[in-house]
Amino acid sequence: MATNVIETTNLTKKFGKFLAVDSLDLQVPKGGIYGFLGPNGAGKSTTIRMLLGLMKETGGQVHIFGKSIKEERLEILKRVGSMVETPSYYGHLSAYENLEVTRKILGIEKKEINRVLEIVKLTDVQNKVVKKFSLGMKQRLGIAQALLGSPELLILDEPTNGLDPSGIIEMRELIKSLPEKYGMTVLLSSHILSEIELMATHVGIINKGQLLFQGTMDELRAKQKAEIALEVEPQAVVEDYLNEIGIPYKKDDHYFYLNANYQPSRINRELIMNGFEVHQVLVKKHSLEEIFLSMTTGKGEIIQ
Repeated sequence: MATNVIETTNLTKKFGKFLAVDSLDLQVPKGGIYGFLGPNGAGKSTTIRMLLGLMKETGGQVHIFGKSIKEERLEILKRVGSMVETPSYYGHLSAYENLEVTRKILGIEKKEINRVLEIVKLTDVQNKVVKKFSLGMKQRLGIAQALLGSPELLILDEPTNGLDPSGIIEMRELIKSLPEKYGMTVLLSSHILSEIELMATHVGIINKGQLLFQGTMDELRAKQKAEIALEVEPQAVVEDYLNEIGIPYKKDDHYFYLNANYQPSRINRELIMNGFEVHQVLVKKHSLEEIFLSMTTGKGEIIQ
């Protein structure tokens, strides 16, 4: 069984009467990429700040590497790299000089700078001043700063925010490489499901401060329940018939939706034999986007 690098118990944060994080029990397994997913304002950044000890929790506990962040924060943070929201840098300094500032603070060897520049593919522009960098290059420099000292855990808060499509692809490939190449565990927050789906091995879905789902990506995909969509007339009579034979359904202006446990061929045959006009019988599977929306907004209700 995988060891959890991060574990929180009933982690809670209130701002006055506003409950920003509500009794969160996170479990981030070692060696994977944990996608911390939720809409803007869901509580992701607040949670990350509590994980790093940058914000005091109202209640609950945070353990990283089995140690309490309250009691052993400095010892824990020596093994953690992070980029929270936008990276910090000095615009008038070069990429190398910015990393040199961080290196001196951390008290690590100078060769670390060349190592992280190579990882994020900024070696060729290491002497360019950062204010002339593109947004994608600045984000990569932020990750380079977080990678100094070879952290065991990397925490990234919305690292693809504001990037163009090519920048997003570069960032995605970089993040995906970290666990396999360097043995890191990555916690990655995002409000974009498609990005998490392409990178993460595990996912936690948060909304209004509450954890709605936690598990592997395969466990989330298992929620992609199929359903039968029937286009059949006359609708009013079909409703009476389905109610009479005890088959539950949902409907809109065009289709009746049935649980996929019913055999489409049998339903089709019975409807035709009872004189109904069947125009279409489709088997549809809910997308992960629909599942996410169903969890976080209550829209796109899914037949169980």
